[in-house]
Parts: sequence; structure tokens; C-alpha cells
Amino acid sequence: MMSSSAFTRSMAPGRAVRRAEIAALAAYVPPRLLTNADLEKMVDTTDEWILQRTGIRERHVVDPGVATSDLAKEAALIAIERAGIAADEIDLIIVATTTPDTIFPCTACVLQHKIGATRAWGFDLLAACSGFTYALSTAAQMIAVGTHRTALVVGADVMSSIIDYTDRATCVIFGDGAGAVILRAAEGPGPGIVDFAHEIDGSGGPALRMPAGGSAMPASHETVDKRLHYVKQDGQAVFKFAVRKTEEICRRILAQNGLTAADVDLFVSHQANRRIIQSAADKIGLAPEKVVINIERFGNTTAATIPIALTDAASEGRLKEGDTVLLSAVGAGFTVGSVLIKWSGKAGW
Repeated sequence: MMSSSAFTRSMAPGRAVRRAEIAALAAYVPPRLLTNADLEKMVDTTDEWILQRTGIRERHVVDPGVATSDLAKEAALIAIERAGIAADEIDLIIVATTTPDTIFPCTACVLQHKIGATRAWGFDLLAACSGFTYALSTAAQMIAVGTHRTALVVGADVMSSIIDYTDRATCVIFGDGAGAVILRAAEGPGPGIVDFAHEIDGSGGPALRMPAGGSAMPASHETVDKRLHYVKQDGQAVFKFAVRKTEEICRRILAQNGLTAADVDLFVSHQANRRIIQSAADKIGLAPEKVVINIERFGNTTAATIPIALTDAASEGRLKEGDTVLLSAVGAGFTVGSVLIKWSGKAGW
């Protein structure tokens, strides 16, 4: 499959190509914890079983009535403050989510109003766990061609709203959370979004999906009774695909930029499963100290995992000016994404 580059394809005629850099990043998770011990009381599982298979100890979940836009708002406001800008300076809002507040209006519209970004337009992007990488590269393209200067990119999900807490195969995995970055045009040469590579494989759709609720299977008494409005997953199929495609997409984006694993300073993968991340990193040839893993504390927050992990890494001093940062994700669809970044020391966190 052909990959795409944020700086070599889809350029608008007559427009100068600009770099997009991350000016700030932030994360927000709801305060309520759902621990493995809590899940032991809900389904037939154990802390040991969950830890061994996923690497997760706890995850954050919302209280009733808290929506994806509420989490997105908190992360966005922190990122805006760290970037030192006003909300009305934002030109574009992209919200990557699998759990929009409503099918319409889109969550980007709701978020725009909540944060007072009166000059921004925007939209939701649905690519499941790859959503943040897709949204980040899309916003970078908008900035690169000169049509936008400042973008807000959010990955946010309330996965607890579509999880069946009687299904131990899925309920132990997911949590709720949001992460946000301010992306803006950089002045002159230097750090920024270097490249991206994405692909999809629709043949894998049945392995990870929510069967009902769309036009193919509208909501009915039957779909509710059969619990078809929850996440359904073939864990083995997803695991094998994720390990293989994470390695492939990372090798591809490194090769097309003349780099090897030795050139990577930090690897931030979608936090789906500790074993997936470690297996993929080993196959790529990345030393453990270069790999960010925080799934133990947050679980799989879908589109939010990468910005939450980036924020964690920044707070721990693991992101420095000029670092080569490699992002990767595999999600339902199947979707596959990777973004290569030269880190800016000016990024606020």
C-alpha cells in the first residue's frame, strides 16, 4: 500500500509548504478509578489474569452524564493555556473519537462552543484507536499548505459507555480519557511533524466492532436484548494483526525518511496491550528505555492513549528539543497509522 507524506503530497498549487509543530500538549482523565479489584467483583476475572494478559492495573471511568466533549474540553483548555494562546486564535478543531456525544451534531461542534473557539471550524474523525495519528497528520496537512495556522487536535473517548461489563474479554481493557495538542505553523527550519504513513484493511472489520447502532443495524429491542451496542472483539486476531502492522508501518516510515530504529529517541505506541507494545518494539529493534508504556494506570482509552502517553513522557522529562519521536497505532477497521516528529523544546506541557 502507498503511504502518504505530510510534506510531499496533496500540496495546494502556489502555496509554500510550512512545517507544523506541537506547541502544547495536555491530558485529562476523570477522577473515578475502576481497579482490577473492582472488576473481580463484577465478572469472573482476577487481578493476576488481567495483569498477565494486558498489563493493566486500573483505568479511569466517567460518572453518569459525563460525555466525551466534557473530557475533551478539560484537555483542550489545559493545552490552550500551555500554548499561551486564546481560544479564538484556533483555526481548526479535529476531534478523534469512537464515542461522540451524539451522531450529530459532531463532538467538534460541541467542543468549539464549550471552549469559545469562535473562529474555528472542525469535524470529528472516526478511525478508532488510530484516530489521533490520523487527526494529527490531517491537521499538519492543513497547516503545511498554508490554509491554517493554529489547530487543536483532540483524542477523546468515553469507552465505558459502549463496554459490556459482563464480558470479561473486553471490560478489563478499556478506560476513559482525553488528550489534546495545539499544532501551529513553525517559523523557519527546525522541529515539527516530519512525515506520516497510514493504511486501512477493511477485511479485518469483523474482528473488532460495535455491531449495532448504525445504518446497517439500527437500534431495536432485538439489538438491545442481544447486547449488540457494545464492543465485540476477537482478541487473538487483533493481537496478531497489531504486532505485525505496528512493526511494518514503523519500518516503512523510518525507511522513507532514511532512518533506522537507532535514530528513534522515543517510541509512543497506542496503549492497547503491554504485550503488543513490547513485542512490536522488540521486532523493530527499539531498546526498552525508548518505549513509553503507561497502560498500567489508564487502560486502553482508544483515541486518547497517544496524547496521554506523550503528556506523561513530557512530564517525566523524556522529551527534549530535537528528539526523534515515533508514534504508531492500530485500530478497528483495521486502521493503521504512524507519525514521525522532530520534537520542539518549546512545546508546553
